[in-house]
Amino acid sequence: GADAAFADLLGSLAPDTGAGDVPLRLFLLALGALGALAAARAAAAPLRFDRAAAKPGKARGRLEWALPLVLLDVLFAAFNAVQLAVLFGGYDKVLASTGLTYAQYARQGFWQLLWATVLTLVVIALAARWAPRGGRGDRLLVRGTLGLLCLLALVVVASALRRMDLYVEAYGLTRLRVSVMGAELWLGLVLVLVTAAGVWGARWLPRAVVASAAAGVLAFGLASPDDLVARQNIARHAGEPGRLDLAYLQNLSADAVPALDSLPEPQRSCALEEIARELPDARTPWYAISLAEHTALGILRERPLEGGDPCWRAGLPRAVMR
Repeated sequence: GADAAFADLLGSLAPDTGAGDVPLRLFLLALGALGALAAARAAAAPLRFDRAAAKPGKARGRLEWALPLVLLDVLFAAFNAVQLAVLFGGYDKVLASTGLTYAQYARQGFWQLLWATVLTLVVIALAARWAPRGGRGDRLLVRGTLGLLCLLALVVVASALRRMDLYVEAYGLTRLRVSVMGAELWLGLVLVLVTAAGVWGARWLPRAVVASAAAGVLAFGLASPDDLVARQNIARHAGEPGRLDLAYLQNLSADAVPALDSLPEPQRSCALEEIARELPDARTPWYAISLAEHTALGILRERPLEGGDPCWRAGLPRAVMR
């Protein structure tokens, strides 16, 4: 009677565990406990990185440190001038000037940005330790050359983003391309923060960089990359659903279901077929279902998928040329 019903309710709320899961769950418990202890320790006695002061090294002569830095600025400027001339010439200019595919050109842009950022930060760290700071002229020269280096590195950020934009326009958006663009934007933000630190002081810089990384991860999750991918690809082939890469769209998560639901049949059922198989069933407890999965289940209940073989009617399988 009532006791049995109450027992069933408690059973549905309790997680289902088996003997094979015990080692993994014990490991996760230990990992969670370690993380909680670390967080408690950090809260009780926080490390104040903003109060840590690097011991300055022996100042070098102005010519000794300024000449290499000016030459580095000139090198960055020449590199950016060539890149901008090619990038803003359009697709044909890129292919004719480089002989590379869009994918190769975009990957080059990411690695160039990464190394340019690392080089900029290393140079700034070395200058903070060894650049002369005795007179006002020395301080202005340090800030001017390092500030110019940061600005030129930001042009590398713009170049990398433009390369990825060319790639996306040619082949559409994917999870990896969204992630790469997010990383490029964050590296650009770090350079902006470093530039600002050169003007207003760097005591706040470590916390700002960590906070920007945390905010970036949060924004990335809230932006729902799979939904962005689905919407961009659908908009890109508006009026031509037969050109959609349904094989890729099938691998997206439940976040993409609202966008894929707007497709005409049989493309809609084909794109949602694999996603629907991965959705939780009626036996799944409520706490194991995400909001996106709940929304997807509601959409599929209102508009069930077509029977038969919708992917065959949509033209799959087919080779997707790149």
